[in-house]
Amino acid sequence: MPTVVLMDVSLSMTRPVSLDGSEEFQRKNLAVHGLNMLFEHMASNYRLEFTALMAFSSLWELLVPFTRDYNALQETLSSLEDYDKTCIESALHGVSNVVQQEWGSACPCQVVLVTDGSLGIGKGSLRHSLQNLKHRGDDKKFPLPFPFPTKMFIMCIANAEELQMTDAMENLEELLCLSGGDGQIFTVDGPLCMKTVQAMFGSLIDHAYSPFHAVLHCGNLSSDVQVFPRPEPVVMDEEVEPIPRTVNTDLEIVGFIEIADISSPPVISRHLVLPIAVNKDVDEVGAGATDELEEEPSASQMAGKSPNFCVLLHGSLKVEGMVALVQLGPEWFGMLYSQADSKKKSNLMMSLFEPGSEPLPWLGKISHLGPISEAAENPYGEDDSKSPFPVQPQVKRSYAQNVTVWIKASGLQTDVQKILRNARKLPDKTQTFYKELNRLRKAALAFGFWELLKGVAELLERECTLLPDSAHPDAAFQLSHAAHQLKLASSGDSQYAAFEHNIQPMHTDFSS
Repeated sequence: MPTVVLMDVSLSMTRPVSLDGSEEFQRKNLAVHGLNMLFEHMASNYRLEFTALMAFSSLWELLVPFTRDYNALQETLSSLEDYDKTCIESALHGVSNVVQQEWGSACPCQVVLVTDGSLGIGKGSLRHSLQNLKHRGDDKKFPLPFPFPTKMFIMCIANAEELQMTDAMENLEELLCLSGGDGQIFTVDGPLCMKTVQAMFGSLIDHAYSPFHAVLHCGNLSSDVQVFPRPEPVVMDEEVEPIPRTVNTDLEIVGFIEIADISSPPVISRHLVLPIAVNKDVDEVGAGATDELEEEPSASQMAGKSPNFCVLLHGSLKVEGMVALVQLGPEWFGMLYSQADSKKKSNLMMSLFEPGSEPLPWLGKISHLGPISEAAENPYGEDDSKSPFPVQPQVKRSYAQNVTVWIKASGLQTDVQKILRNARKLPDKTQTFYKELNRLRKAALAFGFWELLKGVAELLERECTLLPDSAHPDAAFQLSHAAHQLKLASSGDSQYAAFEHNIQPMHTDFSS
């Protein structure tokens, strides 16, 4: 998930902050210190994250386009210049343009807005922008919500008491709500100083940029892995009381299946699975732990030479052309597979299915799958000429049945004309006549189209009166019988109105 860091370089960020027993710092210096801490953490724990740096005052500027070079981001931070007043709206327009040009409108993105809580002055200020939201034309719409999924984190180089003295906090909360509400406002807890700003950015790291470490199990084999990007909690809409479901830190491989059988399934998200070497003697990697890592470069080199189950699994799946089904939690599954970036490079990927016991209908319930050795005979055949999938459902699918659908008036007219054509050829077309009549009757009852039954009954009575003298006597009896049955069905309260009931041909002395 790419990140855009939006840095406020307006004059209000140059306000001095007095620190006891040391030189004066500007708020901008504190913000730069916090961002350097964030970039150092991402360089060691989120190396694959693309990050862009933008600066804004009344205008905006893209200082560093999306990159994984965190040294370049830190160098640019150290040479920021000061400009004029704050205009957050124009900066958000800039974010929208930059992200859409690089990633389009489907890729989710995180926006980290670093400011001192000053909303600007006059026209162009955040206060003015929010007050005029409902009085704008389509050509001057407010940039939020973005056309792409967004998480916005607002980092205020100010404490909550300072923001609440004005309406700054209310406006920032409204800004967060306009972005979709999926984010957070962080403020300094206590007096402004290096330590409190560092703690604030540490909270951001814990909330949004902490790596997801898990243990991948397969029987007696296991491997410590990092899943990137971090899997987001999933909330199922159809649940009565939706509870966010999170991926377990213990991932259990439950079986293997051929790629052709699993085909190209629908997934919630896709993630890289990276093997990691865990040093039990060192505390878990967190914000500000990069110095400890740099002091022991030999540990990572040694880890590259030691056997790892994750590497074995990746190679096996790639060679055998199979995927591994992995359990993410109670009744929640995913799959591990090898995906090639190029002819020489491939990665172990994990895709998450929709939560449930039957995420892929053609496989049936995942819990019902088992090893081939337990089957009475090989379900793939001796020469792999057949497949047990897709699993045939016990209930016939509605879309597999011959259902009558009248989308246009012409379709209904065609069905009625077919009945009348067969009516004129009675008694030769008796079976076909009643087959088409019952098909139309069932469709009319299903739709509650009682008037159609009455109308067709009247048409049949009219056809009966128009029969020529040379017509077979049985034709008049069958038409009168069919019209009477349709009128009974149109009443809706008789036994003849039951959906399962079929109109049977009338037995006469003329019928053979």
